[in-house]
Amino acid sequence: MPHLRFFFEYGVDTPLWPDSMDSPYGYPCDLELLPVTPATRAELARLADGYQSSLNQEYPPGPTPWPRLQQELFNEQAISVLQTLRHELGDTWTVHDEFHRF
Repeated sequence: MPHLRFFFEYGVDTPLWPDSMDSPYGYPCDLELLPVTPATRAELARLADGYQSSLNQEYPPGPTPWPRLQQELFNEQAISVLQTLRHELGDTWTVHDEFHRF
């Protein structure tokens, strides 16, 4: 049974990470290799790209420059795509939620 971890990382274009670095899905996961809809792939990529702007460029360990409303919206969208991903992959996949909410 394939296992994926779901979390966002600065400088990375996907929120999906296999348990093994030699995964047939790549490390980090190549979204094109997953058996999910193009819409889900696009949303995962959009969120990973959008997450990059949450980094405080002037002081990276500092708080995000995003206003609270933007943080909440991102959290909601990330949770929604995770639910969609789990549904599309089905019971033969395990996706661990390791996303740290804002």
